[in-house]
Amino acid sequence: MNRVVPAEWAPHRAMWLGFPSHADLWLENLEPAQQEVADLARALAESGGERVRLMVHGDAAEAAARALLDGVKGVEIVRGLFGDIWFRDTGPIFAKDIAGESETDAAVGFRFNGWGGKYELPHDDEVAGQIAAAAGVDLKVNDFVLEGGAVEHDGYGTVLTTDQCLLNPNRNDGWTETQAEEALAKALGAKKVLWLGEGLLNDHTDGHVDNLARFVAPGVVACPIAWGKDDPNQAVYDETARRLTAMTDARGVALNVVRVPSPGRIVDEDGKVIPASHMNFLIADKAVIVPIYEERSGAFAVEALKSVFPEREVIGLSSVAILSGGGSFHCISQQEPA
Repeated sequence: MNRVVPAEWAPHRAMWLGFPSHADLWLENLEPAQQEVADLARALAESGGERVRLMVHGDAAEAAARALLDGVKGVEIVRGLFGDIWFRDTGPIFAKDIAGESETDAAVGFRFNGWGGKYELPHDDEVAGQIAAAAGVDLKVNDFVLEGGAVEHDGYGTVLTTDQCLLNPNRNDGWTETQAEEALAKALGAKKVLWLGEGLLNDHTDGHVDNLARFVAPGVVACPIAWGKDDPNQAVYDETARRLTAMTDARGVALNVVRVPSPGRIVDEDGKVIPASHMNFLIADKAVIVPIYEERSGAFAVEALKSVFPEREVIGLSSVAILSGGGSFHCISQQEPA
């Protein structure tokens, strides 16, 4: 059986989103984060051409979601159990199993340990099974730790990742590059793994690649370029671009690297740098939704991404409140391929 993970720009059957549902986690940012997720769901349905399946936990969250999205066609509110909304990491990775001329859907799951034991919440390890069941697909669980945000796919079997995350002993202690590559080949059909180094400063995911570099077309990868003189990730961005320009994909094609302005230095209320990234954009069937944290840098990022997504509308939306929880649009979503 040959397995492949479709590229995110391939057609979707649905887009899953997590809706902020736990007041004890989000505190004063609960309602602002709910508004941002509702705005994302609306844009995906109305401009992105998506069937949005918005998962909520509990009566209060369901009521809030219905109040914010009343009358929006294409958004389905689904009850579920989860610790928090980071479905890119807790949900399944949807793949295709190909035999001859036929293909069947596959939902691939992994052990989840709260990003190396940092945030272990009830029900997060049940999310993949719930989404797979709702999609009508059997979940194939692998006995190693992996989060979906740690791996990026081009649809041809090329996987982009970081050694900071995938080889971190808090995930799979003792893993080497060879062991990781063998595991990804068996679970996800990876034909070639491209290794980047460090991720963003203070990223609690230990350097997820979806904050650092993204496939935007076959053979084309976007990564940030520093914005402002005090961008804390300038060296990481430049090293990432340097590595990418020396790489080829699973087809043997040299990568074309597109630099997209970063948000620059974004800090929390205590002045600590937080891992804001325009790379956490979400590719819908008819649009690309880009997280915005600061108006000027966000506008430049949107314009840069328009050049690589000429057939899709590129939309910038605020993700300031969602970022307070540690992620952004790509982190809270999981596409279900058509």
